[in-house]
Formats: sequence, C-alpha cells, structure tokens
Amino acid sequence: MAYFLEFEKSLAELEGQIEELRRLSDNGDLNIVEEVGKLEQKVDRELRQTYGRLSAWQKVQVARHPLRPKCGDYVEGLITDFTPLAGDRLYAEDNALLSGMGRYHGRPVIVLGQEKGNDTESRVRHNFGMVRPEGYRKSQRLMELANRFGMPILSFVDTSGAYPGVGAEERGQSEAIARAIQVSLGLKVPFVSIIIGEGGSGGAIAIATANTVLMMEHAVYSVISPEGCASILWRDGERAQDAAEALKITAQDLAELKLIDDIVPEPLGGAHREPAAAIAAVDNAMGAALSAMEGLDGSELLARRREKFLKLGNAGLA
Repeated sequence: MAYFLEFEKSLAELEGQIEELRRLSDNGDLNIVEEVGKLEQKVDRELRQTYGRLSAWQKVQVARHPLRPKCGDYVEGLITDFTPLAGDRLYAEDNALLSGMGRYHGRPVIVLGQEKGNDTESRVRHNFGMVRPEGYRKSQRLMELANRFGMPILSFVDTSGAYPGVGAEERGQSEAIARAIQVSLGLKVPFVSIIIGEGGSGGAIAIATANTVLMMEHAVYSVISPEGCASILWRDGERAQDAAEALKITAQDLAELKLIDDIVPEPLGGAHREPAAAIAAVDNAMGAALSAMEGLDGSELLARRREKFLKLGNAGLA
C-alpha cells in the first residue's frame, strides 16, 4: 500500500492516475500503454525535482517513512545464518535492540541495530526503536564477545533516541549509554556503523562509535530531535522545521562537517520506494568499509577509532 508524505501530493495524484488507467485497462475498456508511459515519465521527473531539493525537515520525514527498510530488513538481506542473542545478563531482554551473530559474505560478524517495527504490533513490541538500559548493556556484552573472538561488528542505527521513561532512568540509562561508548572505544576489531533512518542523540551514538560511520542519503543524525530542540529553544514544538534547518542533521551537512565518513546513495524517491536497491547499496558500502580495514591489527584499529572521535570537536573548524 502506497504512503505519500505531505510534500509528495503531486506524486500521489500522478500515481493515482496511473493506477486508475491500469484498472480500466484490466477491465478491457481501453489500451493505455502510451498514456501510462507518459505519466510514468512525469512521475520520474517529479521525483528527481522533488528529491533533488529536499529541505532538512523533508529529509526528517523521509527518514521516518513507515515503509522505509528497517534494521530487520537489512539483517535479512545481508546476513546469513543469523542467530539472535538476547539479554544483558543483568536485568532483561530489550526487543528494541536487534542483536546476534551471523555471516556477512561468509565472514562471521556481530550485528547490532535498533528495530522500529513495521506495523502497530511490532512497533509496540520493539518500543518504536527506543532502547532501554538493558538494551545498551546487551550491546556491551555483544561488543565484548566480538572483541574476544575477533569478529567485526556491523551496526544499523535507527532511533529517535534512547527511551526516556522513568524506569529507564532508574535503571541507569545514561550510564549504560556512556559505558557502551567506552566499550566501543576499546575494541580491537573492525566496526562499521550506518544510520539507516533516524540517528537520535546518545541513543544512536551508543552503537555508532565505529571505525567507519556511514549514512543513508536521506537519513538524519542529531544530538536531539527537531521537535525536542524547538520545544527547548522556542517553547514551541511547531517550530520543528526551523530547528531541523539549524541543527545541520542531514547526511550532506554532516559529511561537509566531517562528522560521518561517507553517504550511501538511495534509490530515486527514497529507500522506501525500492528497498532491495537500498539494501544492495548498503551492502556495497559496508563491504568497501570492511575491505579498507583488512590487514590492520587490533591496536591500529583501536587507535584510529579513538583518534577519529577525539578529532570530532574540531571537525569542520579548520
């Protein structure tokens, strides 16, 4: 079922016309091949024009698109023999963080990723991708497991932020995030992370303190959501669009500021239009990132990762 964003109204009308013509053709009322071809060309032009000039706020909407491929889709498409690993061995399992081990092009890897879910039931089960302390402690456990057995780590970031509930704070949310970052900085294995949708605050960086940080073309990555920023700065959540522009949250902004390593191109019209093509593009980017680390010993990987993040305070200032 198609789902169109607010700024895609003209696209919705054109694609509606195409569907109506196809329905009439199926009923044998007329031959519409030529007319459908013309409309499809219009759709293609409209997509190129619209997605070639997206504002920061529009990119936020694309990053949150309900049909956009989720972490589970990437794991299913890229990882073979995937075996989920559950629990932090301290409190509970957290379904918001998908985690386990499998093979990436035959190579054993550890996989971490925030899973938002694809329908109401799964979104509630995965807590809309908002990880609790036990999820971040689970990530620590798996990162240490990867370090022990020399397995690369692949992480898929897609969260509006860590879960802000009272219970999460009581169980040490901030400590769990900080500890996850600390563990990441001490790893001696290759670590590749990609922001596939939203990269929100410490909830994202807890599993994105990697040697190589990639970002989908229409993903966003920020210290706070535009709505949260607007509520704090202007006491008005309706000014989220202004906040999105000011925060510099797009992949293009962050690449210019040297806060990410590379941008992964999306299919025309966003990853939600052609999920298989988006997953293939991520495969190419992740494979290249891992290949670039071949031959580096653990100490070199650790030193490069630490140096990378220590430099971020001066990024874009030179």
